[in-house]
Amino acid sequence: MIYVIATIELVPGTRPDFVREFNANVPNVLAEDGCIEYAPAIDLQTSIAAQGDAREDVVTVVEKWSDTEALEAHLIAPHMLSFRAKVKEFVKHVALQVLEPAV
Repeated sequence: MIYVIATIELVPGTRPDFVREFNANVPNVLAEDGCIEYAPAIDLQTSIAAQGDAREDVVTVVEKWSDTEALEAHLIAPHMLSFRAKVKEFVKHVALQVLEPAV
């Protein structure tokens, strides 16, 4: 099993539109072979000292996949190519962190 944290920096003011398109695609992703978890999240402002300020123009995607092969297939799935075309004007930068459980 692997984890993926995708940090998506958006053009200011476009987060609601991005999240709407993202959520419309979630059922397609969850139906993919090897997808265990796939959900968008936004920063929650808290009083926890170690947490930075909430980022208004960022969506973090928390993912869990069976293996890197499933993740690689996801990245080129037709519904993902279509999704990226729909949101390309909203996205400034994407960073992925692929992790494995520490044993």
